[in-house]
Amino acid sequence: MRTVSSPSRTVPVAASSRHIGSGLFFLALVAVAGSSGALFMPGEWYASLRKPEWTPPNWLFAPAWTVLYVAVAGAGWLVWRHRRRVDAALLLWGLQLVTNAAWSWLFFGLHRPGLALLDILAMLGLIVGFIDAARHINKTAALLFVPYALWVTFAGALNFSIWLMN
Repeated sequence: MRTVSSPSRTVPVAASSRHIGSGLFFLALVAVAGSSGALFMPGEWYASLRKPEWTPPNWLFAPAWTVLYVAVAGAGWLVWRHRRRVDAALLLWGLQLVTNAAWSWLFFGLHRPGLALLDILAMLGLIVGFIDAARHINKTAALLFVPYALWVTFAGALNFSIWLMN
């Protein structure tokens, strides 16, 4: 078997390929969840809503979520690489991804900011749960979720404000 050497260790090529394959799998899972944002776009309904003055410009959301989604995929992948099984951390990771995908449908698809707010609160709880579970497995995975937790907290405050104002 051919090997790939790095300064810290020698890894069989087959193992290296498995790592790349599993990393791509986590990216694909996140891309599927993130596609809900493309399916349920803000549109005229969102434009007509009253929003707080601190609402970010619309152009900011796509690049912010792109960076966050890469971090989310990386965090899940790092936990998987260390455990190679679905445990509490990966279950929390998967559930937060489901609530993330549901938010766009609830808010933009159904026009239900109140339900979307409940979803985002559940998402935030799952994110914090993942951070706590992942820190015992891989500190980098936990740290990758910190900006995500901060952004979702901000998004939750924005969701709450829009719900109150409308």
